[in-house]
Amino acid sequence: MSADAILSVEHASKRFGGLLAVDDASLVARRGRITGLIGPNGAGKTTLFAMISGFIVPTAGRIMFEGADVGGLPPHRRAVAGIARTFQIVQPFAGLSVRDNIAVGAHLRRSARAEALAKADEVAALVGLGDMLHRPASDLTVSGRKRLELARALATDPKLLLLDEVLAGLNPSEVRDVVPVIHAIRDAGVTIVMVEHVMQAVMSLCEDIYVLAQGRIIAAGAPREVTRDPKVVEAYLGHGAAARIAAREEAARG
Repeated sequence: MSADAILSVEHASKRFGGLLAVDDASLVARRGRITGLIGPNGAGKTTLFAMISGFIVPTAGRIMFEGADVGGLPPHRRAVAGIARTFQIVQPFAGLSVRDNIAVGAHLRRSARAEALAKADEVAALVGLGDMLHRPASDLTVSGRKRLELARALATDPKLLLLDEVLAGLNPSEVRDVVPVIHAIRDAGVTIVMVEHVMQAVMSLCEDIYVLAQGRIIAAGAPREVTRDPKVVEAYLGHGAAARIAAREEAARG
């Protein structure tokens, strides 16, 4: 594990009966950076996320966090260690206010209610919910619920934040509004690993990208390098796509 790595997934695999959902996957998230995990639907991204956060135990391989093997720890123990995650399907406590929803996460490290509420106020301001603290969570739009999910995870004071399609379901304007929020979280010292399909946001946010296809990491590197990799093009667009695109570009130049 390199000195600047906060997370290292080492040859992780997960088998569900006869299905090998994740196959010998390795990745590194460097401290203070935003790392993207992309790939076509069914590639195994959510399964890999679940192994990192503790909701699924790997069949093989190791999950290393700050130099320690956390592969055997349950989710709540990983949360205490400093790993937080959001979920693709947002399910707030609809009967509670926005403030109380966020305070639930803050109670991980704060037993006093006043301290948890103060943390909730701080996090709400960061994610753009500061003027909605006293509204019921059920009143929030899709964009508001995504921000609330982000706030609940941040309230646990994570060192590593796993974002599972936090931009899914948002319109282009809402995506543009959330991108600087994610940058601000990174600038505050939180390392981020994100699964995302909104490629424009991935390109503007991520400094390192890993591509998963059929359970295997097929490419890794800087955003522009990865998106030009023929293996990645074929994973998204099908066999022969890379050659067809190259031929069109050559014809356009000629």
